[in-house]
Amino acid sequence: MKKVVALENFKISLNSIRSHLLRTLLTILIIAFGIMAIVGILTSIDSIKASITSSFSRLGANSFSIRNREMRVMGTGRPETFRHISYDEAIRFRENFNFPATVSVSIWGTGTAVVRFRSEETNPNISVTGSDENYIITSGNELENGRNFSPWETETGAHVAIIGAGLARNLFKNNENPLGQFITIGKNRYQVIGVMKERGASFGFSGDQNCIIPLQTARQNYSRPNMNFTINVSTDNIADLETSISEATGVFRVIRGLRPGEKTNFDISKSDNIAQMLIENLSRVTIAATVIGIITLLGAAIGLMNIMLVSVTERTREIGIRKALGATKKTIKQQFLAEAIVICQLGGMVGIVLGILVGNVISFFIGNPFIIPWVWIISGVLLCLLVGLVAGYYPAAKASQLDPIESLRYE
Repeated sequence: MKKVVALENFKISLNSIRSHLLRTLLTILIIAFGIMAIVGILTSIDSIKASITSSFSRLGANSFSIRNREMRVMGTGRPETFRHISYDEAIRFRENFNFPATVSVSIWGTGTAVVRFRSEETNPNISVTGSDENYIITSGNELENGRNFSPWETETGAHVAIIGAGLARNLFKNNENPLGQFITIGKNRYQVIGVMKERGASFGFSGDQNCIIPLQTARQNYSRPNMNFTINVSTDNIADLETSISEATGVFRVIRGLRPGEKTNFDISKSDNIAQMLIENLSRVTIAATVIGIITLLGAAIGLMNIMLVSVTERTREIGIRKALGATKKTIKQQFLAEAIVICQLGGMVGIVLGILVGNVISFFIGNPFIIPWVWIISGVLLCLLVGLVAGYYPAAKASQLDPIESLRYE
């Protein structure tokens, strides 16, 4: 019996929606935009989080970096600068760090290099890094073909290079074997000795349009004042990561000449810490998106309540006839509540579809696959149900309390 009543209320709701199609559609669109704002932005954020996690996980959970501490503004308003990490300091650390770990020293050459092979030429967006033979391990890269640098090549400044998979595709379009070929980076010629495995794109930028050259070669060809070196450490056992960081801090403080109690003038960062910091910053966007969506839904709830009150007034005589035929207060209330919920769910479905499309457009541009945010879909359905109940309860209660005699006399 209850199923029959619920089905009858649903049919009456659809008939009422058809009879007032324009204003119902406007309300549905308001609800849809609110749900679209929530689902779309939160889907985008989920995609960005996945991209961040994937990008930094490639560095390895057992890795950390020692970098120069950036300039900071003190309470007095004067900027506090920190000394760069010199080549001698980085090499001394690599030699003195006696811990079961792999240590590499690297330097950023440029991010706007042009690479040429015969008649092929890249855009000026190739990144060049100078490193020792351990950089491939500590950076999370792997070789697809060829070999790594030898210690002799990194120390003597040999003109050899290891290139990314994307760069290899762009330069060797006629299926030439990259190994042994000579390419030009800027004004210098290098022999390709290795090609790295493909890493994919992150945030719309390819991680394969890069080139690694020996450390001394980078010092010679990209020399500039106060070159700032980076030290990467990858522990043999992930369980020893925190111990390794403590040991590295002590060793490098001695190398930097810091006295006990003196403030550390360098930074040690784990890859997962950087990822977590970026993800935490996205939480502000999540809050903003939720607030925007809730405000929109609040406006939709007010509009829906107004429509339902108007509907009660217009259908007063109909309510009187139903009561005269035996409809109870509960039945009338359920009828109008069902109508409000149906309108909200229609708006919610439209909003969810639009939100998924908007979110995945952004996901596509940052290089992530299509995702279906089941959590936000279920949340959107429940939120629309709540809005329908809240907005429809007062008009439904008002309709159920109408006097059948006065309703039948209503013109």
